[in-house]
Amino acid sequence: MLTRDDLDEDPLKQFDRWFQEALKKQVDFANAMTIATVDESGAPDARVLLLKEINSEGLVFFTNYESVKARQLGLNPHAAAVFWWPVLERQVRVRGGVSKISAAQSDAYFKTRPRGSQLGAWASKQSQVLQDRVELEATCLKLEQRYRGKEIPRPENWGGYCLKPNHFEFWQGRENRLHDRFEYDRNKSGDWEIRRLAP
Repeated sequence: MLTRDDLDEDPLKQFDRWFQEALKKQVDFANAMTIATVDESGAPDARVLLLKEINSEGLVFFTNYESVKARQLGLNPHAAAVFWWPVLERQVRVRGGVSKISAAQSDAYFKTRPRGSQLGAWASKQSQVLQDRVELEATCLKLEQRYRGKEIPRPENWGGYCLKPNHFEFWQGRENRLHDRFEYDRNKSGDWEIRRLAP
């Protein structure tokens, strides 16, 4: 059950509240989100990524800046995201503009990644055709030898984006498909307006 009185006036705070509840319930991959972008012809494209940070600006994720999604965001810097937590019967939909975070922020996060993931960021030319797995593993081995005993720097073509929401929808499952749905939209003055939607 979800009522208007349950909702925070700030959708990012409301999202964080639900996200923390999903973590407490040990929902598998609670930070997994489907990110949708569009290509140069306007055709939609989607994939699952991991949310890495929630801040006052929005939702932060990381990727290769030469990937298909990054090229699409370069052409149209807007995206939609969906979170689905089946144990809680909850879904959150988000839309907004997307922009790169600072190099310093990306550097700081990159340092926290496992060493193997750091090497993988260097080795993978994401979304490009790969002849076979041997090629990828050989590249990883060379990089491992190159950085043995050294700190691995962040590749310039890898870093973070922030999805800065202008629309949220919170969906709570109910019996007989009479679900509770509330949307947040920014008005002309920049304030959030909250409305209940029919299921």
